Amino acid sequence: MTDQTGSADHLTTASPPARPDYELRDALALDDPAQYRALFEETRQKIVSLLSERAATISELATTLGKPKGTIGHHVQVLADAGLVHVVRTEKVRALEAKYWGRTARIFFYERIDAAVGDGQHLLESAAAEVGRLEAAAREAGTDVEGVFDVNRRDVRVPGERVREFRERLAELLVEFAEEPRDGDTTYAVLYGVFPSELRQLPTRGGADS
Repeated sequence: MTDQTGSADHLTTASPPARPDYELRDALALDDPAQYRALFEETRQKIVSLLSERAATISELATTLGKPKGTIGHHVQVLADAGLVHVVRTEKVRALEAKYWGRTARIFFYERIDAAVGDGQHLLESAAAEVGRLEAAAREAGTDVEGVFDVNRRDVRVPGERVREFRERLAELLVEFAEEPRDGDTTYAVLYGVFPSELRQLPTRGGADS
């Protein structure tokens, strides 16, 4: 997603950001717990991600996400009440008026200070389930998953200052990825996590068991 944790001060991009087919501000800092609760729900995250590409109606969102229009309408209203999406234009379709929804900002900045934010386990489990389905489909088709997705992990004992530097660099890379033009044939996801590992340290060299 284009949404990013932390301050916008250090974030830059090498090329002009991709923009949808409607006007919106560059960034919105979330400072209300209601905004966190609205944004950090799986279906609503998918909605704001889709609206990064172009404005869409409730029907279009429902068809894309494979959910009933009533369900998507509820989620969109929650986002609208939190000031995260709004109607950007209307069009006459036969005798009806179609409302096209868009984000209120290209990037939502937030700090992980609210209980509703940072459901890291849920994010990781959701991504793991998607990767599992990709692997299963590849096995069934007898194809190689190389080039389709890449998952890796490293556990390294480093000072906290270096961890903060890596977090900032990863955050910048995530924003750069999110601002790529939407001109590909496949939607890809990037997920990163930096957290204290449960991997224990080796005992001090020269200890009693040496």
